[in-house]
Amino acid sequence: MAYNEKDLRNKAEAYLKAERQEVFSKEVETELTQGNWESLYDRFYTSLAFGTAGMRGVIGGGTNRMNSFMVRKVTQGLSDYLNHTSKNPSVVIAYDSRRYSDLFANEAALVLAANGISVYLYPDLHPVPMLSFAVRYLQTTAGIVITASHNPSQYNGYKVYWRDGGQVTPPHDFSIAERANAVKAEDIKEMSEQTARSKGLLVPVPEKVDEAYYHTALLGLRRPSLVQDSPVKVVYTPLHGSGNIPVQHLLNKVGITCIVVPEQQEPDGNFPTVPLPNPEHPKAMEMAIALAKKEKADIVLGTDPDADRLGIAIPLDAEKTEYQLLTGNQIATLLVDYL
Repeated sequence: MAYNEKDLRNKAEAYLKAERQEVFSKEVETELTQGNWESLYDRFYTSLAFGTAGMRGVIGGGTNRMNSFMVRKVTQGLSDYLNHTSKNPSVVIAYDSRRYSDLFANEAALVLAANGISVYLYPDLHPVPMLSFAVRYLQTTAGIVITASHNPSQYNGYKVYWRDGGQVTPPHDFSIAERANAVKAEDIKEMSEQTARSKGLLVPVPEKVDEAYYHTALLGLRRPSLVQDSPVKVVYTPLHGSGNIPVQHLLNKVGITCIVVPEQQEPDGNFPTVPLPNPEHPKAMEMAIALAKKEKADIVLGTDPDADRLGIAIPLDAEKTEYQLLTGNQIATLLVDYL
């Protein structure tokens, strides 16, 4: 395939001027030096799109990759939209265990702050359900989660939530995308973290928000006596993601024994024990089911990296020697029956 080398070089050089993180810019610099036009074409033939599911892509240098520049570009578009539609807008930001999630969360926070938007930033990993709650509890205009959900480890992403705690829907998503696509590198406003914090534009999410979330979640139990100090034994895997602390905390609060798969307990954006961190995928739940057989667990639970997707396996016999992974429809049926 013939490539327009001049056009690709111009796009690459423009990106290099705008990208502040060396880890991404060095990839592009190396390929320019080597004349790797096929790879450069893949990095620059388009830009990552923003939609209802936010922005998601392979981590790396280029406009068709997930990197610091693209996060800042989209955040400037979001900032423009928030300042256009809201008075004194505010945003809360969370991130999961994926590679560079904490960096991207901080970059987004500083662009928002540079645009005069108040930002609450979680100081550590928090899953999507807790971010959704925080948006409503803190009454912010919007929320951001840095995550690529259950995609492979080479991906990361950027999800936007509206004031109702749900992901942005029309017309907000279209308007944000339109403004983000129009942003040029020189349009992106900047502010140092020290300045943002000293001006009170960037603050940590108060600890009381987590406490309120746990309290609200426990209040949601329709028949708490069914689970309080229950003899049920749970084997759980967070699949190296952000669900470990909240899931263990809530199960412990109601007195349910929770055994976590040790090899998958620690956050790790490389997801070294699974080909795909999707708890609905049999391969991802193999270690949890093996542990369940050993522990004779009554149920197996698994969450994806941002803990908004749940996998469940149940024993097929009284001896608990075999387990079956439930489908999404089966889980929904059980939830409706409980409610």
